[in-house]
Amino acid sequence: MVRIDLLRHGDTGQRSYRGRLDDPLSELGWSQLRASVAGGRWDAVVSSTLQRCALFAQELAQSRRLTLRLDARLAEYHFGEWQGVPIETLADEQGDALGRFWADPVAHPPPGAETFAQFRTRLSAALDDIAQHARAQRVLVVTHGGAIRLLRCIAERRDFGDMAGIDVPHASLHPLQWHVREAAGA
Repeated sequence: MVRIDLLRHGDTGQRSYRGRLDDPLSELGWSQLRASVAGGRWDAVVSSTLQRCALFAQELAQSRRLTLRLDARLAEYHFGEWQGVPIETLADEQGDALGRFWADPVAHPPPGAETFAQFRTRLSAALDDIAQHARAQRVLVVTHGGAIRLLRCIAERRDFGDMAGIDVPHASLHPLQWHVREAAGA
């Protein structure tokens, strides 16, 4: 097992499923992240390529002289037709579908969304690579709320229906024990 710290990006000032939209951090988001990592110690940083994660990861790695790797597989879930639509609008116009998604994201994804199997496969592969290379290192992974919820469900052996109940505020840290899987052919 390898310990990996997951860090959700800070506030962007947006109130919707942002998914793969490449929003910048708000000033509040920058200050949330800086406060969250104060006193933390890591040997390496791996980040989603979306700017709300990557720009902070670059700043942190440079200021602390840490190894940085950007990995597109750590991007947020693609919410399909719901991406960028305010949550209140979804609740008003598609409340039943939204409730089904929250209760069982595997069986009831948003229209046109990434499949849950694809989301799980890419995130698991990214964490497997990070864990394989980390071994004795302390690694900070800067990623997104949905990604953290899914990874926690996998690591904690929780049902994916629990995802909506996992609290992942902006700039929150989540220590995770990830099983190191040997690379194919190793």
